[in-house]
Amino acid sequence: MNRRAFLAGVVGSASATLAGCTGILNTGSNTPDGDIGMGSVSFNPQEYEAKVGETVVWVNTDMRNHSVTAYEAGIPEDAEYFASGGFDTEEAARDAWRNGNGTINPNTTFEHTFEVPGEYAYFCIPHETGGMSGTVVVTE
Repeated sequence: MNRRAFLAGVVGSASATLAGCTGILNTGSNTPDGDIGMGSVSFNPQEYEAKVGETVVWVNTDMRNHSVTAYEAGIPEDAEYFASGGFDTEEAARDAWRNGNGTINPNTTFEHTFEVPGEYAYFCIPHETGGMSGTVVVTE
């Protein structure tokens, strides 16, 4: 075997292995752009800072289905509730997930525009018990 071919294979394998350590699966050029990625049981980054009026885009970079669901008690009082699937309450989002709605499939996105400053706590319904949660901090 040629030494260069061997080294290229080793470097390629190491890069692929290390890429898996981030919790984000890079599925190639067909992956849409986003601000927050969804790994197997994590949002990446877990905390994201946005400005008032900014639209944040979550992208499912994983092979599994996920959701983005705000904790009703975890958003500012005057803020609009958000959840993938467009539900108005946390309870409606949870109920819909049980019926197969509100899913963010692999290589698809969910977005929300934040109009009120403050902290917004959110989670992934099917992976909540695994700790898949995050925070968007919205500043003036």
